[in-house]
Amino acid sequence: MKKFFALIFFLSFSIFVAQKPSNENGIIDTNKVLVPDQHHSKINQVVTNILTRHHFKKTDVTDSLSSIVFDNIIKSLDFNRVYFLKDDIQEFEKNRYNVDDFLLKGSQNFAFDVFNRYKIRLNERINFIKKTLKHEFDYSIDESYVPDRKDEPFANTLDELNNIWRKRLKNDALNKKLNGDDWEKISTDLFKRYKNYHKMILQYKSEDVFQLYMNAFATAIDPHSSYFSPITSENFNISMARSLEGIGAQLTSRDDYTTIVRIVPGGPADRSENLFENDRIVAVGQDDEGEMVDVVGWRTDDVVQLIRGKKGTKVRLEILRADDTPDMPTELLSLIRDKVTLEEQSAQSEIIYLNENGTPFKLGVVKIPAFYIDFKARARGEKNYKSTTRDVKRLIAELTQEKVDGIIVDLRNNGGGSLQEAIELTGLFIESGPVVQVKDARGAININSDPDPAIFYDGPMAVLLNRRSASASEIFSAAIQDYGRGLVIGEQTFGKGTVQNLFDLNRVIRFGDNKLGNVKLTIAKYYRINGSSTQKRGVIPDITYPSPVEPAEYGESSYPTSLKWDQIETSYYEAYDNLADYLPALLKNHKQRIAGDIEFQFLMEDIEEMKSKKEKKSFSLNKDVRKAERDEAERKKKLREEERQKKANLKMVKKSEVNKDETTLDDPQLEESGRILADLIILKYG
Repeated sequence: MKKFFALIFFLSFSIFVAQKPSNENGIIDTNKVLVPDQHHSKINQVVTNILTRHHFKKTDVTDSLSSIVFDNIIKSLDFNRVYFLKDDIQEFEKNRYNVDDFLLKGSQNFAFDVFNRYKIRLNERINFIKKTLKHEFDYSIDESYVPDRKDEPFANTLDELNNIWRKRLKNDALNKKLNGDDWEKISTDLFKRYKNYHKMILQYKSEDVFQLYMNAFATAIDPHSSYFSPITSENFNISMARSLEGIGAQLTSRDDYTTIVRIVPGGPADRSENLFENDRIVAVGQDDEGEMVDVVGWRTDDVVQLIRGKKGTKVRLEILRADDTPDMPTELLSLIRDKVTLEEQSAQSEIIYLNENGTPFKLGVVKIPAFYIDFKARARGEKNYKSTTRDVKRLIAELTQEKVDGIIVDLRNNGGGSLQEAIELTGLFIESGPVVQVKDARGAININSDPDPAIFYDGPMAVLLNRRSASASEIFSAAIQDYGRGLVIGEQTFGKGTVQNLFDLNRVIRFGDNKLGNVKLTIAKYYRINGSSTQKRGVIPDITYPSPVEPAEYGESSYPTSLKWDQIETSYYEAYDNLADYLPALLKNHKQRIAGDIEFQFLMEDIEEMKSKKEKKSFSLNKDVRKAERDEAERKKKLREEERQKKANLKMVKKSEVNKDETTLDDPQLEESGRILADLIILKYG
């Protein structure tokens, strides 16, 4: 749920416009009331038409949809319920079932009224913050703070809201005090944090509010559909072309924090091995001496601008780790900016050596970070253009020469990419046949098949997945599973089984020389060859590993408006084997092993710890209590590291090192996957 409305926030607040004059206190004038532009009405009607008629899910603009759009507008501005008062919401409620009529008529007045009220409430907050931060808090009082208010009621009175904000500021200040900051620095940093956010919101033009409104509508239909304003469309194209510059991480906004969504393979963040998905960026500093700029509450685009820079320069990040609660200490790390090349993202191979039940095994591992292809090089007619399938084919040939006993295709954290590459890669492991079915909005079904009748590798294989394996990864692994071609091991995948396309509004309507934006909408769905959709369910492994990620919190099933799972007719295909016959024995051996594996035990303990932390809603604002909680958390962390040190963690060996009988990996999931594959080889071939 949080991720869904963070998506709305990110899509809506994506333009940085020229700064308006400030008053004597450095606060931008809030009196200007924004109104819709003259051409917004027509664009509104065209976007409504596109989203309702051309979307995969034909949607009627009804009172039911109106209610969802209404909630999306409110949540995109005040998801945590800390700006609007109950009276505001009650006033807005009069239009809960009128938004559908507004959309059809091309009226944006309601959305602009809500935004203008939000500006007023925001100005009240910044004035309260300035007044409150004149005096340091009393940290000896026993009181608590609830940071997550998405399910709490809106404040009844201004005094009640002020008390919520007093505790919020006190919590922020206490965190900084426990990190060693004095009050002068604390109060200055906190006021800068909220003042800067205030300025950003007040710099919005009518196009920004219109975009917010259209996205509240688009995401009410489907989480992957959206409206891009002209400037956002232009910035989107630029960011796509430059997406691999900087530190190599994709970011989004969640609960006031800029959060790591994905680490780009081969980039500075990936090479550092010290920045991870769902880590939160608290502050950003330039070079060694640059001031650490507090970015809590900032728009994602502006944080990105601070992080980006010339290749070879340093950026410092203050990080709140993914599994830490807001009261835990932050960490500081430095990264050297670089550009991620296609080569660094390419598939790579390694060999691991295991001894299972007295039998030595030599297994190849092919790590595929994305399904990529160099379209430009192929269009130029270059013979050696890069693609996933070509690279993996070469790697498998090398592994075959090394006489490996089996191959593990590692698709963990692979978010997808080229559909054609997923199809062609599947073709390396099957002779011929269908790979994926695609159903369009008209109901027509297109079957995409392996274009090469030959099978390149027919030996034992397994596919390793996690919750962040999505889209093309799900198509490949589902086909391998349906054909019985290999074991699928790991976590249930993301569950993105939809296809999006971009509609250029400039090709539909014109307003003189004005450039218009784009509409991205879902136009088709993917289906496995057995007829099952990958939408929401993803791929469920034959042998499932414990996951630190809850499906309700991350993945397609976490979006309240995601398309439903369904099923179509099965394609005609012939399975290679029925691996289900071997699963009972494989599962029995697997459970016995992980019961005595310290790393798997740590993982399961971590999962329980994370669940416990998520259940904690309230945090003490007493300094002594908070410090004791921090100290206990640090003690547990240190104890865990000491336990880990007792186990010898040897790095994965290179392909040329063939003299070892066994390798103990620092990757328990990969090691266990190798042992499962070894078990299968023993059971199947003796």
